Amino acid sequence: MMCLSKELQSNTNRMAQFQEVMRQQLESSMYGELEKLLSRAKGAEAEVSKKDFEGFRKLFHRFLQVKGPSIEWPKINRPPEDSIQPYDKIKAKGLPDNIADSLNKLVVVKLNGGLGTSMGCKGPKSLISVRNENTFLDLTVQQIEHLNKTYNADVPLVLMNSFNTDEDTKKILQKYRHHRVKIHTFNQSRYPRINKESLLPVAKDMAMTGENADVWYPPGHGDIYASFYNSGLLEQLIAEGKEYIFVSNIDNLGATVDLYILNHLVSQPNGKRCEFIMEVTDKTRADVKGGTLIQYDGKLRLLEIAQVPKAHVDEFKSVTKFKIFNTNNLWISLSAIKRLQEQNDMDMEIIVNPKTLDGGLNVIQLETAVGAAIKCFENALGINVPRSRFLPVKTTSDLLLVMSNLYSLEAGCLTMSERREFPTTPHVKLGSSFTKVQEYLTRFESIPDMLELDHLTVSGDVTFGKHVSLKGTVIIIANHGDRIDIPAGSMLENKIVSGNLRILDH
Repeated sequence: MMCLSKELQSNTNRMAQFQEVMRQQLESSMYGELEKLLSRAKGAEAEVSKKDFEGFRKLFHRFLQVKGPSIEWPKINRPPEDSIQPYDKIKAKGLPDNIADSLNKLVVVKLNGGLGTSMGCKGPKSLISVRNENTFLDLTVQQIEHLNKTYNADVPLVLMNSFNTDEDTKKILQKYRHHRVKIHTFNQSRYPRINKESLLPVAKDMAMTGENADVWYPPGHGDIYASFYNSGLLEQLIAEGKEYIFVSNIDNLGATVDLYILNHLVSQPNGKRCEFIMEVTDKTRADVKGGTLIQYDGKLRLLEIAQVPKAHVDEFKSVTKFKIFNTNNLWISLSAIKRLQEQNDMDMEIIVNPKTLDGGLNVIQLETAVGAAIKCFENALGINVPRSRFLPVKTTSDLLLVMSNLYSLEAGCLTMSERREFPTTPHVKLGSSFTKVQEYLTRFESIPDMLELDHLTVSGDVTFGKHVSLKGTVIIIANHGDRIDIPAGSMLENKIVSGNLRILDH
């Protein structure tokens, strides 16, 4: 029995040694390929790519080291009561007379790396019109300009672009030159996609066009810390007296600067200065996949669905056990980012994102999420904010909501209309005929009145005339080959419309 035990141990050791040799060989092969790619870069591109590849090497090294899941399910605990504060408690403190001083310590950062392809648009998503011909970027600039004028403050806007969005965004920034907002940009890293079989880069050179068009990727918004630091902009803003950034997705129209949260941040005593605030909000059935906050190894930590063992996915999606989710509205200390970057202490779980390229090649891309770094910061806190601070526009169904009379627009901010009797947002589900923005726009002569709407489902070839009113639950289904034209001036309340309805001019 003893001999068998020793033999098993010996086999285990040999296997571990073999795996370590394989890891080292893979790492060595990857580094060799990266060096080849770098040798083909020239001038400024070579300098930027060198920094990018340093970050990629660290990520790839960690990827090869990972054994099994990053969390052990039994060690997960609910966060302590005081680690997630209700927004009302933060708001009850009121605002000091010198709130402008706090604003002057703030920088607004918008994550602007995404394209509008999922909504059928070319170019950066931030340049899609969402309300009265205003784009996401227009509304952001209007919000910050209004703050700066109202409080005689100097809050700058920083855009984190990707190589996909940088050129188009910079062209459009010219139009804001006379607005009272300083605008800075920096670029996310550019990482090589990895062949799933060989675990080597797919790229053969540094070009981003032709055969190389889809061999690079921006590595998720967790890259903000390294890219911001490497750009030199972080140091510059600290030198200008800035202390905190408010980070959010540019397509979240609810993510405006909140003075009460800002005041809470800057009014903490020095020894207990909060370095990271994550805005969370109550989970509904529509948010079951959203990341949530947990207590793990004595620290507040973000748990994403990708980290959850399969056996516990249903538990993770439960609205009763995990009641809140991350809005990705984050308030972070600039000096803390600098410290963690310089000490190499920024630790975020790796997200392995599988993709299939147009030619059928299976690749993986290694990513990180900005909120996952919460565990690295001192005195991190969650604030349970109203749902109104989470208003993302990911689809044309979301776009219909924000274009409608459910919301009023003032100084770049959308607020729920006072004429809506209850504060919940209707559930809207538009079918595949509405997926692309241009096609969606041709199907509405004007956006319907939705003040009293609870639920709308539209499927098939459906168009809406002018001044249509939708109330309660409305379901409109045109079967394949049929078409439904909702006549101008119609009022549909708790109705199911199906079959074929065409209004023809004569």
